[in-house]
Parts: sequence; C-alpha cells; structure tokens
Amino acid sequence: MTSLPSDMAFVRADGAGAPDVLKPARGPLPEPKDGEVLIEVAAAGVNRPDVMQRKGMYPPPPGAPETLGLEVAGWVAALGAGVDALKVGDEVCALIAGGGYAEYAVAHASNCLPVPKGLSLVEAAALPETFMTVWSNVFERAGLKEGQSFLVHGGTSGIGTTAIQLARARGATVFATAGGPEKVAFCETLGAKGIDYRAQDFVEIVKEATGGKGVHVILDMVGGDYTARNIKSLAPDGVLVQIAFMQGPKVQIDLTPIMLKRLTVTGSTLRARPTAQKAAIAEALKREVWPLIEDGRIKPVVHATFPLERAAEAHALMEASSHMGKIMLTTGKA
Repeated sequence: MTSLPSDMAFVRADGAGAPDVLKPARGPLPEPKDGEVLIEVAAAGVNRPDVMQRKGMYPPPPGAPETLGLEVAGWVAALGAGVDALKVGDEVCALIAGGGYAEYAVAHASNCLPVPKGLSLVEAAALPETFMTVWSNVFERAGLKEGQSFLVHGGTSGIGTTAIQLARARGATVFATAGGPEKVAFCETLGAKGIDYRAQDFVEIVKEATGGKGVHVILDMVGGDYTARNIKSLAPDGVLVQIAFMQGPKVQIDLTPIMLKRLTVTGSTLRARPTAQKAAIAEALKREVWPLIEDGRIKPVVHATFPLERAAEAHALMEASSHMGKIMLTTGKA
C-alpha cells in the first residue's frame, strides 16, 4: 500500500434538490476511530435513501457523515485502535452510515465483510445495503421459510433483484411486480413469477396462483394504496414488511383482515440501527448467504456504473426508474 494522500475526491451536495446539486469536490480524508477502518474505495452503491437524503427528506443520523453513500468496496487503508480482525490491504465490502461517495470512507470493522470469491469490487460494493436489508427483513423479521410463498414489489430494483434471488435460493416460491413486459421478463429470468403492475392486478394474480390462500410474506417499498392490497394478498399468519414509502407513509386501512387472518405488519430501517445489530446481520450474511454467492447461485445485478464525478447522472437514472439492478459509482481504482 502507498502512503495516504493529503486529500481526496468526493461528491458534495450543494443544498437539497435535483440531481444537479451533486458536485465533485475535494477535501480531507476521514480518520478511523476506535474499532473502525479507513477504506480506499473502489466502488460505491447508489441507493434510494441517497436520493431521499439529496432531496432533504432523509437526514443522516447523529454523527454520520453528510456525504452520501451507504455501501462501498475496496481495500483497508488504515486501522483504528482496537481493530485486529482486519489488516491493511484486505479487500472488503462494508455497510457505512454515510460517506461512500468518496475515494476514502470509514466503516466500523464489524460491519465489513470479505469480498466473496469470484466477484469484482464493483459487484461486491452492490452487496452490503441491499443484502443486509433483505436478509434482516425477509428472513429474520418475517421468517420466510423453505416451501413458503413470497411477493416483492419493485422486482427490478436493487432490493428486488436481491430479494428474488435470495428467496428462490432458500426454497420459496417468488412473485415480483414490475412495470412493463421487459422488466417482468427480467424478474422471471431471476426466478420469480413476474406481474406487470401497469396491466395486471397483483392481488388477483397472487390469489389465483396460490389457490386463494395468498402469500406468506410481502416486502413492500411502495406504501400508499398498496398497503390495503398487500393485506388482501397475505395468507393467514402472513407478514407484511414495509421498508419504504414511495407513495407516502400515511394510509387508511380496514384492520379487520389483520385480526381475522392473524397478520403481522412490521418494518424497519437499517441506517440508524446500532452498530452491534448491523454486525450481527453481517455475520449472518457471511454464514448463510456468502456461500450461495461463491457457489454461483446468487449474483448481484449491476445495471450501470458511473465515475464518481458523474454521481448526478447516476441519481437521474435512479429517479427515472428505468434501471434493472444496481447503479454503481466507481473511483477508477478497481
């Protein structure tokens, strides 16, 4: 490893607003604190929470960097006090609280994972945020099991492509909504029964496909009028997991079906959870999911990559919702 530079490139948001508020900038490297590592970033994932933060609708938690970016992959460049499980030069991917749109970023050592064998650093950077979100919500919180059925909305998003593959690999029957024939077909290549929400009613499709029983687990990022329809689509003792609200968080629903079918409505966020909880999720991924990736049964889907300085274009693509898979930023070091 070479000596660390005196400054680095990063992406600054000039206030809240449209993608063009994101500008290339230079500034000092962050310093790792106790239990943390400094990562020389090869690639960073672009996620919906980044878009919401850029718009001023999702402020970072106390102590988190103002710079966008919740997942990175690269090389350990420096160690904070007390870190002994990693060494300088190790290739890692990591979940971070912010600061990923930069040439260097800080991560807690316990939230770092080894790069799975066979993956590039760009592919590895697509793992932490989406895989930890899906694993903790679908399998830990909702308890999806082999032989059960599962519906994910937004099947071609980073979360959707991850959820389809993970659920299929663990023996579930998968349904996924998407907009238009091309996206539906893409979901089906990943192992889901695709449902075109523009032309089909997912409630009716699920009802017919399950013999009127409904699905056991639904992962939803839409909210709004999807909420009542999700409840109609759940089997008795089913679980609805909410992780975002693209149509808004405030809804009016009839609670009677929840009582009669003994349903669970739950949800979570990842960014503000304690470091120890995120570390536990990371350990579960390394144990349960990394072998599936290294065996080739699951592969992160990367739709497009942009140089770091073109982060505004990456955000514009995400907001157009034409992508199928992850959108990534690269520093040119991979």
